Amino acid sequence: MSNIKIVVVGAAGRMGRTLIRQVSQTPGCEISGATEPAGSEFLGRDAGVLAGIDPLGVAITDDPLELIAKANAVLDFTSPAAAVEHAALCAQARIVHVIGTTGFEVEHEAAIAAAARHATIIKAGNMSLGVNLLAQLTRQVAKLLDTAFDIEILEMHHRHKVDAPSGTALLLGAAAAEGRGVKLSDVAARGRDGITGARKTGDIGFAVLRGGGVVGEHSVLFAADDEIIELRHHASDRSIFARGAVAAAKWGQGKRPGLYSMADVLGFAE
Repeated sequence: MSNIKIVVVGAAGRMGRTLIRQVSQTPGCEISGATEPAGSEFLGRDAGVLAGIDPLGVAITDDPLELIAKANAVLDFTSPAAAVEHAALCAQARIVHVIGTTGFEVEHEAAIAAAARHATIIKAGNMSLGVNLLAQLTRQVAKLLDTAFDIEILEMHHRHKVDAPSGTALLLGAAAAEGRGVKLSDVAARGRDGITGARKTGDIGFAVLRGGGVVGEHSVLFAADDEIIELRHHASDRSIFARGAVAAAKWGQGKRPGLYSMADVLGFAE
């Protein structure tokens, strides 16, 4: 069986380089292409050398069209606007698109859902096994506990992260809301400043910290008057997200077009 040909978009970023290393060391997979935006100082560089490994003979380009047309999967941790463009190209090529990008607006989500009519799109706010297990536990605990337990989600990331709350925090919030049988959009409390009044019963609160080089820390607290239950995940290396993304690309081979999540990849949705 031939290797799965994988294109990494946003190859020069921290996650891009991690993805290149992960694909290169995964049996049955190979880097067939790597991209950066037009004007990037890394255009023309060998993707392997850029990622700190042996040369791969794959030069970084700013034109994903031809690369995606010849690939089996695309790994995408870029930006919402770029991810939408890549989703359209993957739909044309009828291949797997793994999206780990966060910060999507409603119009981005709609465009990706449209592309999923023809592409196999696996989209998740976090690709790690541990975080997706945490989401499952959050859903179950929220289902078991009534609104006497206030739900608060705390997250911290490095100083360079541009969106807040994190995609992972929103994933956990959605899991908690699902456990309670409500919509997150109806109960999310995402900003508190000044005289806010008492906490509203049933709200799911979010608190955001940014600083240093923190890869990712997330806690879900269920706080009652006399006890607190805390579920927590600490990420110390970006390779956990890369491993999940590559696993998703492999899982998606041969799957019908559609919009999937890491819960599908890991069998949690069955």
